[in-house]
Amino acid sequence: MGSDTRARLLEAAARLFREQGYAATGLKQITAAAEAPWGSLYHFFPGGKEQLGIATVGHSGARYQRLFDLVYERAEGGADEAVRDVFRLSAEALEASGWADGCPIATVALEAATTSEPLRHACADVFAGWRAATARRFASEGIEPADDLATYVFAAFEGALILSRTGHDTAPLRVTAGIVAETIRQRRPRSEKASGV
Repeated sequence: MGSDTRARLLEAAARLFREQGYAATGLKQITAAAEAPWGSLYHFFPGGKEQLGIATVGHSGARYQRLFDLVYERAEGGADEAVRDVFRLSAEALEASGWADGCPIATVALEAATTSEPLRHACADVFAGWRAATARRFASEGIEPADDLATYVFAAFEGALILSRTGHDTAPLRVTAGIVAETIRQRRPRSEKASGV
């Protein structure tokens, strides 16, 4: 049993947690989805479901951070365009998945906030990391207050994602994307706004 089996367990858990929640996902379901032997789960995660959950949250958080970074790197117009692209891509993925593919952290976070301190901390750490990375990008473009705006972006994103997912309608994500992007654009240094950067 190698790292490939562990990676498959994490990927399977991430997908199932995202689609149906942490509590509703059983360990046997995860091992079946990962096409992994039952014993491999406890080999890699001797602490059971909670340890697997914590590792999955960290894995998903890092994976989505890489996606965010890629979107930012490809956005020629800067942070406001990148944020708009993140919302747009999320709306497309959500609709394409039949409204099942939400935020990989929020589904677990909502359940874990009052039931598991270790899981709550893992989710909080991922959200904090996402906000910090976004704040650094904002600050590098002179967009201030970078920390506050990063918090605003993720609060708006998570709320819009929940509304779109439950309403089976991408309008909340699309509408919020426009408002958030314009808010960021207005915080650019004057010279950049004037030049249309």
